[in-house]
Amino acid sequence: MIGEIVLPARLASTRLPEKLLLNETGQTVLEHTYQACQTAKRPKGITVAVDHPRLFDTVTGFGGRAQLTDVNAQSGTDRVAEVARGRPDVDLFINVQGDEPEIAGSSIDAVMGLLESDPNAQVATLATPIRNRHDLEDPACVKVVRALDGAALYFSRSVIPHPRTWDDALLIKEPPVFLQHLGIYAYRRDFLLRLHELQVSELEQIEKLEQLRFLQSGCRIVVGIVPRSPRGIDTREDYDQFKMRWQARGN
Repeated sequence: MIGEIVLPARLASTRLPEKLLLNETGQTVLEHTYQACQTAKRPKGITVAVDHPRLFDTVTGFGGRAQLTDVNAQSGTDRVAEVARGRPDVDLFINVQGDEPEIAGSSIDAVMGLLESDPNAQVATLATPIRNRHDLEDPACVKVVRALDGAALYFSRSVIPHPRTWDDALLIKEPPVFLQHLGIYAYRRDFLLRLHELQVSELEQIEKLEQLRFLQSGCRIVVGIVPRSPRGIDTREDYDQFKMRWQARGN
């Protein structure tokens, strides 16, 4: 199967204005993410789905491929779907957020491989173990529970599964009891082409999690587990910490 990485990229950002264009390392956050995606081996290309000419010019300026998408698109998935409509030559699309400059190429390969190997799944995504109670109880840390075959049963901002009696040993069990959902997806093209037919679901509205629309409509989402995942850039502190790690690597 032919896979394509799509980076949905919005100029506006609430907590860190225009974060994708921050360039205190000599490169923008968006270019760092693009370069990280280039380390993946399975996908055949990368497209940045932008909502503003400044982002378009930034991407073409560093030699990347950009597509200007609807400024009113409701989500990153909608931008990926817009790219998919014009790419009948591609079977699978991998959605990587533009603010993930340290995304591992192996994670991109893993999520694409999951979808390739499960013909009944329309969507694949990844999760990583939660090993501390603070993250477990943080509503910003989205949790997922899986069936025995790896399919997603539910995503939530709440603690799931919710222990009736707490035991710290639950945080170190193997296989892990608690899983944090990571914002990377692989979609089949035909699923993306039907995306507009899916109505916003009640569960999605309550939890403010788009993937619950997929689940509630009957979509099979297969979830793989990776040992860890780097933090994306949401705040100034996130960016400063990324800069320190980047400089420590001798760049």
